[in-house]
Amino acid sequence: MNNAIARTTALLSTCALLLAGCGGGGGPVTVTNSPNTTTNNTATDTAATTGTLSGAIPIGIAVAQTSNVALLGQEQVAGAKLAEKYFNSKGGVNGTPIKLVFQDTSGDEAGAINAFQTLINKDKVIGIVGPTLSQQAFSADPIAERAKVPILGPSNTAKNIPEIGDYVARVSAPVSVVAPNSVKAALKQNPQVKKVAVFYAQNDAFSKSETEIFQQTVKDQGLELVTVQKFQTSDTDFQSQATNAINLKPDLVIISGLAADGGNLVRQLRELGYKGLIVGGNGLNTSNLLPVCKALCDGVLIAQAYSPEHPGEINAAFRKAYTEEYKKEPPQFSAQAFAAVQVYIEALQALDKKSKINKLQLPELRTQLNKQILVGTYNTPLGEIRFTPIGEVDQRDFYVAQIKMAKDGSQGKFTFLK
Repeated sequence: MNNAIARTTALLSTCALLLAGCGGGGGPVTVTNSPNTTTNNTATDTAATTGTLSGAIPIGIAVAQTSNVALLGQEQVAGAKLAEKYFNSKGGVNGTPIKLVFQDTSGDEAGAINAFQTLINKDKVIGIVGPTLSQQAFSADPIAERAKVPILGPSNTAKNIPEIGDYVARVSAPVSVVAPNSVKAALKQNPQVKKVAVFYAQNDAFSKSETEIFQQTVKDQGLELVTVQKFQTSDTDFQSQATNAINLKPDLVIISGLAADGGNLVRQLRELGYKGLIVGGNGLNTSNLLPVCKALCDGVLIAQAYSPEHPGEINAAFRKAYTEEYKKEPPQFSAQAFAAVQVYIEALQALDKKSKINKLQLPELRTQLNKQILVGTYNTPLGEIRFTPIGEVDQRDFYVAQIKMAKDGSQGKFTFLK
């Protein structure tokens, strides 16, 4: 985590702070201000966040509940809520419950900035899980860094996320570790693959980062990259790009985008007659993709940082709670959000045993919590994870899933490859 990088983004973030409006609902303020404390609504003014805890411990959840990114954010909300319920039933933080405070980041940088501002200054959370997109993290995380509020990215897998600052970490493994696995799985299914076409959303920081990894993997595997086609996450018509690629007769198509645009691209590729393998990036890693491309989703390969079948008591409990609530297997985005909340709770438990957290002023609590997060080991639904000194997640287990759809497109699921 490099403070220098945070400073380079300060101008952009400061300008964005001028945008009006705050996202989402929020919750009760559970920090009691000390006498003579001056409250100021500026993100960089830590005087706004003095005081000690009183009542439930507030943890901020800043994810996309609206916009096209909500297909991912809704799964994160589900995972976070299950964690809140599960860990509070186990006694919370040594007898004190946690309270999740939700703010909607929507799908852009301004939404994430507004959500972070509100959680830090109004809701006075001890830390934040979010935002949904790496694009948003590059703008919003520096705000938390300046306020010295811990951040755990639940799905920010682009390059250089932990380097934003000393208070920024992530439970989502970097794309450089995860993405190549799906290409290797495609080659295992069809060793005759020679030509590859790549599509990516040029307006999304994660997709741009991910496609670089995919393209390097293609070269490393000795394959021919026949075309790179660009699009926007807001696009719905991909006829031109799809036709251009199909005319070059690729054996494999790789897509880096989000669920709505990625699903439409898959559908249109199939409708135009493409019959080869398709690899989807992490933005397509959601069952919300299935209603978009329906039966034509069948066969898409996507690398995974989570498997519902991962052994372990905590994953068994998470899987049981999720399937009972939603009548389907839990997706990666829900598991990562659950894991992020779990990390906060277990770090708070460990910190509380050293120094009672309800006796610490909020700025000191945030600082000590950030330090504790980085030295812990956590057995989560993702498996055992820990963090490097700069906040990068150290995760051991990864997977590849393939989408299997009913012929009428009415239902489908992610099946994990051996």
